Amino acid sequence: MMNKNTFLFDGDLIRLDVFLSEKLSLTRSSVQKLIEGGNVTVNGNIPDKSYKLKLNDEVVVVIPEPKPLSVEAENIPLHILYEDEYLLVVNKPKGMVVHPATGNYSGTLVNALMWHCKNSLSGINGVLRPGIVHRIDKDTSGLLIVAKNDFAHQHLTQQIKEHSFTREYEAVVVGNVKANEGTIELPIGRHPVNRKQMAVTYKNSKPAKTYYRVLERVDGLSHIRLTLFTGRTHQIRVHMSYLGHPVAGDLVYGRAGAKYKALGGQCLHAKKIGFIHPKTEQYMEFESELPDYFAGFLKEQGFNGNF
Repeated sequence: MMNKNTFLFDGDLIRLDVFLSEKLSLTRSSVQKLIEGGNVTVNGNIPDKSYKLKLNDEVVVVIPEPKPLSVEAENIPLHILYEDEYLLVVNKPKGMVVHPATGNYSGTLVNALMWHCKNSLSGINGVLRPGIVHRIDKDTSGLLIVAKNDFAHQHLTQQIKEHSFTREYEAVVVGNVKANEGTIELPIGRHPVNRKQMAVTYKNSKPAKTYYRVLERVDGLSHIRLTLFTGRTHQIRVHMSYLGHPVAGDLVYGRAGAKYKALGGQCLHAKKIGFIHPKTEQYMEFESELPDYFAGFLKEQGFNGNF
């Protein structure tokens, strides 16, 4: 059954896609696809995505049923910290891709989730990303929340949008970070030359904010804890590289990080996640142990932290 939403606009001039993005807790690109697909009408007419709403405009949105998934379910073990009928919290291992994309249509977290959850995954993000509310990079390990239905997905997405979603990471970065703590507020957008990378830029970018605290320093390396206030692509890796402290093992954002390429990717772990449960409205928080690759690297480099 299709999901139909009707809104009566009673505010100041605003673009249709911006308005619906806020109302439905969807990205503007997702809303634009709905508009372009003829799934949105204003006063009975199909509008342009840049249409500016006027007082008393009636907006009707029909969210079609998700197309049958073309990605195969795979019996891949999952480390699940919590699960109920609305969501689950998963500890993703380093090296696992979150969702299928070109070159990675099997072995992903989504393949594993489809086996475990069967048909109980939200469809908002399309056929290749069912249930995926937010992502972490292939070579970043740690906690992710997965939505089992669209109700949960919309609530969780709204929390991320409002920056009330707790996300704490730990990383080992190259160099001795001088300040014991600090907040990085630098916008992030596509790299002006290499479009596959992100960069600190003031052109076609979005605000990005990261807080960090140094846990321990050894010669040439710093073990830090980071809190995300925004969730831009590669945010921690880009921000720390811009400060001259790339994440150890990161072969993309900083030559110094490549010195530790034996790590097989960046030494970065999503350690803690916190959110308000969409149904019970109770705050929930989960924390994972540092994985073996991370703890082993700390010990190998002479850190005295918890391994």
